[in-house]
Amino acid sequence: MNSYKNPLEERYSSEEMLFNFSHNNKFRTWRKLWIALAEIQKDLGLDITEAQINELKAAQDLIDYDLAAKYEKKFRHDVMAHVHTYGDAAPGAKGIIHLGATSAFVGDNTDLIQIRDGLLILRKKLVNVMESLKDFALEYKDLPTLGFTHFQPAQLTTVGKRATLWLQSLVLDLEEMEFFLDTLRFRGVKGTTGTAASFLELFESDYSKVQHLDRELSRRFGFEKVFGVSGQTYDRKVDAKVVALLSNIAQSAHKFTNDLRLLQNLKEIEEPFEKDQIGSSAMAYKRNPMRSERIGALSKYVMSLSSSSAMVASTQWFERTLDDSANKRLTIPQAFLAVDAILLIWHNILNGIVVYPNRIKKHIMEELPFMATEYIIMEEVKAGGDRQEIHEIIRQHSMEASKKVKMDGEENDLLERILADTTLRLDKTKLMQVLDPKNFIGFAPVQTQEFIDNEIAPLLKKYAQDLGMQTELKV
Repeated sequence: MNSYKNPLEERYSSEEMLFNFSHNNKFRTWRKLWIALAEIQKDLGLDITEAQINELKAAQDLIDYDLAAKYEKKFRHDVMAHVHTYGDAAPGAKGIIHLGATSAFVGDNTDLIQIRDGLLILRKKLVNVMESLKDFALEYKDLPTLGFTHFQPAQLTTVGKRATLWLQSLVLDLEEMEFFLDTLRFRGVKGTTGTAASFLELFESDYSKVQHLDRELSRRFGFEKVFGVSGQTYDRKVDAKVVALLSNIAQSAHKFTNDLRLLQNLKEIEEPFEKDQIGSSAMAYKRNPMRSERIGALSKYVMSLSSSSAMVASTQWFERTLDDSANKRLTIPQAFLAVDAILLIWHNILNGIVVYPNRIKKHIMEELPFMATEYIIMEEVKAGGDRQEIHEIIRQHSMEASKKVKMDGEENDLLERILADTTLRLDKTKLMQVLDPKNFIGFAPVQTQEFIDNEIAPLLKKYAQDLGMQTELKV
């Protein structure tokens, strides 16, 4: 309790994402890369024995972190510290570990593996959020609700149709994620400045062997694409792109929580509130939207990180500088951990979200008479009235009704005023029939069903094996 702990680890993120960026996963991947490098070099004719390979494999998971820390303090170089630590665990193979490679061989390739695997973890959570939103949209596709522009009452929509707007944002995010994964390249084996000069003598100037080593190692780690050229490192544009992608997911999540918090204030829709949950230490009645607010807080953090990676990518000098290293150690893992937490919380909200149809209807009926005035004017004109005269009558009634609502705090009585006005020839029975909220929602239910059938269902079918996720908040 006397040292700082990262809240992303303690309070928010999943075990699988924490493992993805853990020391064990990182340094075991380094050793896997060194083993693969040695195996392929052996196949290409270098003087490496099967016994050396087997010794490396036997010691693969035996990482003495205390010894590595001592070496790093001595060398001030993390990769060489682990080369020596591995060599001490496999002394017969010590001379062929990291042969011809540079630090970025293990560092950058491992980063790319973690980025890819991290995105696969997020994709699973993302499609589960989408499935929950899809179910919500279908359940409430026919339930009218006030639409809002500028957070002012506007034409009606439906609760389900509004949910498709949240879904649409995630469709764009998923498409971007798929494109990123499809085009992600491995650094592979490029040498100290990307020229593979260190392999020139090893392979007796046979460039085809360097090409084979580059492609085969990339294939072994699941990458069909490999950078054709690089400096010492892979293009830091990759980091900027992936953090921008994570920022986009955070933006979608934040938009959802903004809407939900406003709806919770209106008492129309609420996030889950557990039996023993306390909303406020002072105000016992409070039901604060803490899950939504937590998503908002984490989302702001992720969005702020996108500028950090962009600055790193834009300020790399020539073949490499090291002012990216400390930044990458912080920015990349924490952006992933935060988005992981965001999606977990979002999924948890959707699995317990509460809708209050009567409250929604009450708000509709407070505003619907105003929205129906255009229809009333048209009906009066059809009955023989003068459009301008009718407009003025309705305007005056509207102003009076609005005054009653705003100044006196009374209910909207516009409808009663219109029905009581003997100068109007409106068919009152027909008017009451027309003022069914479902007559004012346009094609919202059809649009909702069509959107889900044409766009969401095919995406969810594609990732059917990932669906069915269960989530529970840490705190």
